Parts: sequence; structure tokens; C-alpha cells
Amino acid sequence: MKKNLLTILFLSVTAALSAQETTSSLTQYVDPRIGSGDHGHVFVGANVPFGMINAGPTQLEEGWDWCSGYHETGKKIIGFGQLHLSGTGCSDLGDVTIQPVTGNVAYSREGVATTYCHENEEVRPGYYSVLLGTDKKAADASKFIRTEVTAAARNAMYRITFPKGAKVNDLIVNLKDAVSDQVLHSDLNMLGDRLCVGFRNSHGWAYDQHCYFGMRFSRPVKAVDNPAQHYYRLSFEPSDEPLIVTVALSPVSESNALHNMLPAAATFDETRKMADNKWNIYLGHINATFANDRDRRIFYTAMYHFMVAPQLWDDANGDWRGADNRVYRSDRPWPSIAPTPFDEHPRYVTTLSLWDTYRAAAPLSTIILPEMMPSIATTYLRIFREQGKLPVWHLMSQETDCMVGCPAVPILADALLKGYVKDSLEAVKAMTASLLMDERGLDDMKRYGYVANDHHGEGVSRTLEYMLADWAAVQAGKAYLKNHKDEELSKAIDFLDRRCHSYPQLYDKRVGFFRGKNSDGTFEGLEGFNPNHQTRPFTEGNAWQYLWLVPHDVEGLMQLLGGRDIAVRRLDSLFIADSQLNEEAQPDISGLIGQYAHGNEPSHHIVYMYALMGQPRKTAKLVHQIQRELYTDQPAGLCGNEDVGQMSAWYILSALGFYQVEPCGGRYVLGSPLVKEATLQVGGGKTFTIRTHGLSEKAFYVKRALLNGKPLQRQNLSNPHRGEEGALILNHEDIMRGGTLDIYMTK
Repeated sequence: MKKNLLTILFLSVTAALSAQETTSSLTQYVDPRIGSGDHGHVFVGANVPFGMINAGPTQLEEGWDWCSGYHETGKKIIGFGQLHLSGTGCSDLGDVTIQPVTGNVAYSREGVATTYCHENEEVRPGYYSVLLGTDKKAADASKFIRTEVTAAARNAMYRITFPKGAKVNDLIVNLKDAVSDQVLHSDLNMLGDRLCVGFRNSHGWAYDQHCYFGMRFSRPVKAVDNPAQHYYRLSFEPSDEPLIVTVALSPVSESNALHNMLPAAATFDETRKMADNKWNIYLGHINATFANDRDRRIFYTAMYHFMVAPQLWDDANGDWRGADNRVYRSDRPWPSIAPTPFDEHPRYVTTLSLWDTYRAAAPLSTIILPEMMPSIATTYLRIFREQGKLPVWHLMSQETDCMVGCPAVPILADALLKGYVKDSLEAVKAMTASLLMDERGLDDMKRYGYVANDHHGEGVSRTLEYMLADWAAVQAGKAYLKNHKDEELSKAIDFLDRRCHSYPQLYDKRVGFFRGKNSDGTFEGLEGFNPNHQTRPFTEGNAWQYLWLVPHDVEGLMQLLGGRDIAVRRLDSLFIADSQLNEEAQPDISGLIGQYAHGNEPSHHIVYMYALMGQPRKTAKLVHQIQRELYTDQPAGLCGNEDVGQMSAWYILSALGFYQVEPCGGRYVLGSPLVKEATLQVGGGKTFTIRTHGLSEKAFYVKRALLNGKPLQRQNLSNPHRGEEGALILNHEDIMRGGTLDIYMTK
């Protein structure tokens, strides 16, 4: 009876998703290969929006350009892992690799690797296919192993077609080789002849990762061998019928993995169709039209990459593994099937690349994914309770402490100010507590008001990141304190309010840049100073780029630089400076226009600062240049790491015509839209439509804008003069109420 019920439920969900299909499939405009070349580091394989599973090929090659396990230049595949990163600057995952074979192999990374050819690949959202065993376009595919994979939220499903007449149909479950990690413990056990369970415990970027799995096979396993540590070889009776392998994962236990598994009634084609439909639904959160197919491909591929993470990291009943590596039980019953990644229950999510994503990906989520924001806030507060601070860079229940600042603070503050946080007091206390710790240079922040150069590396970057987080916490705290009295919290907010504006103490007037400052109050020596060089005080950047990392106080920064006119000239200089970097500079500093580096996140808000300084045409000109030159529809189509959706989110927001410069609060600065028309699903059945008028390759400047028929007013940080105009500002609440924004363009 239970099996029949599962079948009925699965088929009903399939029908429901099919009913939601858009009349015109949006997945046809997605090319997952964009960003798989150069240094984009994107995932290539099968997944669903924000799903736990990123299933696809892991290549033999390793190194910085193989952070996701796949690069356009890779020559061999070691198998198909169930977890992969997308667009990161560090490597990990690739867990639970399976590799079909038809003969003897050596049990090593090189030994199990096989050739492939891009001409024999097919990749689209929710589906990946390749022929194994040839590095040339196959004239007769039946001579090679075809491996296809599709995905659900916590499942990967493989359809493996062995060559006709092959006498060996075997599957290697490789629990050793993955993406730049070290396996600590693993196991695999059969449960009957069509089902197995196991686990993999590894040390990598996530230093103590636990991954549990269950596998179901469409054919009985006739023999199991353990020829080498962490390798298992499963043998099947040869057949011309495809072998279907379903893999379900859990961060908690083998039993939970089995509970997460799709019902036996699920077929490969039905699952693939469900994945495609789910992608169409999520891509349809923005239905946009463009002047040409190239722009549409770049836009919807950006939407696809933006929706790879954060990823589910709890079980279908809500059980999760916390940041303290303890298992937490939700006390909810197991659903028969979970049709959406984020339902009405709070979820626990992972792959939190917060230093990157607080700038554009998180604000974009507050607009088009409001149903997801409570899960984000809940996760952050759970992590705070589990590890004593808000997440920094969280991966598979592990705090990596990667990157600088307290980047969860602006995201949580933004969610609170936009109404997505249920317990505002807990959230504000978590923000202030995280900013008033004594780790990662925060002790210096309390003692000196900056991170001392002689105590910590990256002192300038740490200080500026902490200060913008301070400002975000202050905005959230003041919003809470408007209606509540809390003397202790008020003192903390007052302290952070003073600290967030103290960045001028790092400004060295001798050279006109922020510079490393020692604990005795002296700046580092001037000998050899060159603002083009990445040096000890900076994180993935230099003095040119970090001069502008004060998005929370553009008015104050202009005053510091000598007033509005001088500040504008200094900003002009950024874009015409010599692009030469020093040999020690990290490759993340890329996508250069002068010393503006679009390939890395600290620069992303800078072009919009022109508008806030009273020169919106300069913003529009640079936004248009970046859209046209630094994003393409080729494998090398990203000028830097995708950074877990941030590069794509910048493009999406900019194509819609606006960007949130401040770390939180929902003031969007208009730039230069690329869409002809776009309808955003903003929750509650409401839509917000953007229409451009007179847009062309030459007419990309905004002349005026009407919000629901009324002129959008220009705002200025300083009094404009000489005919210059202020910034057009769109507020978050204006978008979320629904309506229409008409933008009139000019040359």
C-alpha cells in the first residue's frame, strides 16, 4: 500500500509541475557551459534550483581551475560525483563517485579515468549526458558507454547504457577520489541485491564533512568486490537495457538517505522532465525579453547560475547536521515526497559564500525569491546558536572562516529591514554579538577602531568589511529599537554606529589611499608603495579598488577625498589607470577596466557610485560597457569566478536597470537597463514589470522613469551643479507592492 501511495504521489507531483510549465520553455536559453572556461569555475552537470545534489562529471585534472571538478580544457573523467561546488575560488566535494566500466582498471585516480569529447556531451538544466571512452566525435554511439544523469532536490538518477554486446557491465563506487579533499573514513554495504547504503567522511575545505548515501539499482547486483581501500566494484548481468542508478544523499545518516530517495516508480524521463519543469518555474521568476538571442542566453544562464546555491542541507523531514557537527532532529514526519526545495517549513542550507553574495545575489533574492528568505534567516540564526557567531563561509555544516568581515550581517540586516525575519531581537543580537567578538581581528576593532597591520594580514580589507557590516547592524538595530526598549542593545548599536564611520583613520593623505596602519598609530612605510600592487593589507585587491569600499557612506567618502568634484575625478582615475598588476597579485583580480576589477566582488558597486555623486551618465556608460565586454555567451564568458551566483546576480540586476549600493535597506540606484521588458514575480501573486522605451546600442542612458505613471525623482548626496543630475532611486517597497516601471532611454 505504501509503495502504491508513493507512486501516486510521485505521479501527482509530476502532473502538478507539468501544469506549471511556461508556454515557452526558458531552459532552452540556458547554456551551462558559459563560465566553464577561463576562470569561471562553474558546475557542469545536473541539478535543480537550490538542490542538495549537483551531480555530474569529475575530471582527472586538478588545480585552481578545477574548483568545481570540471573545466572546459579537461581531457578525462574519473567518474560522476553527487556534490560539486560552482564558481568558488577554493576546491572541495565531488563526493560519492560512480564510474561505469566494461573491463579491468587500476584502482587509482588515473586508473579509473576515461576519455571523453565535448562533441559527445549534452548539457542543459537538470540533465547531462556524455559518451565515455573516446576523445573524438562518435560515429556510432553504441560502441561506447553512454552515461546520462538528471536530478531532484536530494537525488541523482543515472541512466547508463553499456556498449552492445559488452560482456562486463560493472559500476565502480569510488569513495576515495573527489575534488581536492582527503577521505578519512568510508563504507558501503548491500541491503539485498538492488540497494546499498554507505558514507564518506572527508577532510578538505570543509574540514570534517559527513556525507551519507543510499543507492538503488534497476538490475540486481550479482557480485560486490572491494579491490582497494575506498573502492567498491559492483557487477551486473550484461544487458542491452540501460542500468538505472538512483543516488540519494543525507548529511545525517544512511537511514535518512534512504528516506530521501525518490520512489521506485520514478523513471528517468519523468525525473528529467520534473527537473526541467522546476527550472522553468524558477527561471520564470523573471520573464524578460531582449533585443537579441545573445543577451537572452547570457541573462537566463545568469539566472541558472544564480540559482545553484545556497543548497539544501537538511533531510526531507527537516533533520540537519549543525555547525557543531551534532545531528538535530526536526520532530516532523517524513513526507512521501518533497515537491519543492523550499516549502513552508524553515530549511537548513549550505554553500554560503557570503563575502561574495551579500553584494548582489542576496538583494536579488529578496526581490524574486521572497519565499526563500525565511529559510536563509533561520539557517543563519541556527548557525549562530550552534557555533556562537553568524556564518562566514559555511560549507556542508563546516565553518571555513574563508574571506574577511562579517558578511552574514548585511544579508541578515537586509532580510530584517525587508520583513523576512520573524525574531528581530534574536537577529539583531546575533549581528552585534558576531561583530563584538575577539577573533579574526575584531579584538583590534574594539581596541583601535581598525585591524592593525602589524597584527593581521589584510588589515585594510578587514576593517572596511567590518565597518560596512557595523553600519548594516546599526540600521537593523535602529529599526528594532524604534518600537522596543533595550538599554544593553542600544549601547552596542551606538558603539557600532560610531565605529562604522571611522574609516578615515586609515586614509593616508600623503598618497590619497587607504593603507595599512600599525597598532602604534603609524602607517606602514611608503617605500615601494604602488596602488596597483596587491600587498599585505588587502584581500584579493589593491589600494585602488579598496578606496571605494565604503558603500554605506558615499557622502562621507566624498568629503574625505576633498569634496564631490575631487571625488569624481578620483573615480575617473580608477577607470583609466594602468591595469598592470604586480606578480604577487592573485588571479581573482580580473576583468580590469583601468584598475576597476569586475572579476572580483569588492568592485561591484563602484560604477553605481557615479550616479550617487551626481553623474548618472557615467554609471550608465560603464554598466553598458561591462555588460557588453565582460559577459559573453562562450565558455570563457565570465571575467572572473562565478562566485556562487554573485557575478550572475550583478548582471541580472544591472540588466533590469538597478543595483543596491548600500549593504542593506533596499535603495536601488538606476543604471542602464538591458531588457526590453521584464516581469518579476515578487511574491503573493504580485508582479513588477519593467519596460524600456527607445533602448538601443547607442541609446543606453536613462532620460526619465515613471513608477506606476508618476515620475521617479532624482536624489543627490551633494548639490548638483553645471547641469549634472542626481541618481534615480527605486525603493524595495515600490517593487514588492507590484506595478510598472517605465524607463525612457536616450543617447
